[in-house]
Amino acid sequence: MTEQIVKSRLFERIAETIVPILTWVIITLPLWLSPFHPALVAYFIIAFDTYFFYKSAVTVYYAVISYKAILKTSKISFRNRVLSLKPKNIQHYVIIPNFKEPFYKLESTIKSIIYNDYPYKKISLVLAFEKRESNVSTKAYKLKRRFNKYFRDIFITYHELVEGEEEGKASNETYAGKYINALIDEIGIDKKQVLITICDADSYMPKNYFSYLTYQYLKDKNRQFHFYWAPVLLYNNFWKLPFFVRMQATISSILRLSFLSQTDKLIQISTYSSSLWLLDKVDFWDVDIIPEDWHIYYQAFFKFGDRVKTIPLFTMVNGDAVFSGGLVKTLVNRYEQEKRWASGASDIGYFLKNFFTTSHIKISTKFKKFIFLAETHLFWPISFFILTVSAIIPPLINPIFKRTVLGFILPKLASAILTLTTLAIIVYIYLDIKLRKKFKQKTKLINLPILIIQWYMLPLVSFVLSSLPALDAHTRLLFGKKLKYKVTEKV
Repeated sequence: MTEQIVKSRLFERIAETIVPILTWVIITLPLWLSPFHPALVAYFIIAFDTYFFYKSAVTVYYAVISYKAILKTSKISFRNRVLSLKPKNIQHYVIIPNFKEPFYKLESTIKSIIYNDYPYKKISLVLAFEKRESNVSTKAYKLKRRFNKYFRDIFITYHELVEGEEEGKASNETYAGKYINALIDEIGIDKKQVLITICDADSYMPKNYFSYLTYQYLKDKNRQFHFYWAPVLLYNNFWKLPFFVRMQATISSILRLSFLSQTDKLIQISTYSSSLWLLDKVDFWDVDIIPEDWHIYYQAFFKFGDRVKTIPLFTMVNGDAVFSGGLVKTLVNRYEQEKRWASGASDIGYFLKNFFTTSHIKISTKFKKFIFLAETHLFWPISFFILTVSAIIPPLINPIFKRTVLGFILPKLASAILTLTTLAIIVYIYLDIKLRKKFKQKTKLINLPILIIQWYMLPLVSFVLSSLPALDAHTRLLFGKKLKYKVTEKV
């Protein structure tokens, strides 16, 4: 009976509202609790600010570690190393899910795959189109005709949306993945020897990606249970971006760089690889969700437990940040992209439903994963509000508390902690310059003052392009309003 309740859609629906409810409770906490217990509010704000300082320090530390590791691995010839392992049975299939992507964008992405140093012609390309795109077959034919000679094969799939599916990457990837799965079944190849790489249409693969991936995979004793990920850094169109989107792209890139070395928390996003065997065992991506990258990780986790991990690849994928040509349009599209990512809070419901029905996984292991998932999605919308305005509210709406020592020092103490936190920006700027140099996006001396001064706008940028869209996504989830997948325009 209990298991039946847990597996019900009602339970999952209630569970997925937990984080949205907590979001609104915490954001409004200074308003409704200060009249009665202002000291509690003050201690909460100080604790949160201190924890934010700690997280900022951790982010900086691991970002530097990752950067140094990338520099070290860039000197290694994985091509030679993989040759020594004789990977004759390994086959690569690269799936590029796309919808209304311009021809030149797909062309650039495919070229980055061609220019890799993997020595064997064992890479097959899967161009995963949506059937609803007009004139899509013409685009597909032109791409196949142009690039067919560079790959073992090029497969074209046209996903048609059916009842129960959501528009977006997940349903498209599943359609393409099952297509390849059927081919492999027909040929009779061991699925543990087949590597599937999901490559976004605007992801430009590093030269060493497939040799590095193959080497890492062959050396990995538990390879069939693992995902493999290199961070997608948003530098390809850096100097085209308005400064506020440029800042957000920089922050996102540094955060991804930092996560790369935090292997106990690492979960792949955007562009990544895994064995066909693993994808087949979890029946590919759930077709009724939008944010699919973390979700597929949890699908595998609840199937195989803590054997499932994301293995870091210390190299860098270059990607496009949102840019739609005009200022307003770019803002809108960037907002929508962040809102789509934040809608991943729906994974809370999925996680809790499976938490209680997977007795083969240790409770402590599941609890640790849950805390990380919940914390990530909770911090997203609340950070701006707690860090910027919360400290001034208790003394403002409770005059008696204002005359106490704690009420007097609260705004000053919160400000002091945040000032210390901003020291991380120095490292951000340094890493940003160094990373862009790797992608031939050098900083001219004339642009250096702009890159420094723009960080004074960080609170506004964080609010408009991070906290607000996340709050929007959480509120929609709270009231059961489904988010429709919108392709992020990048020109």
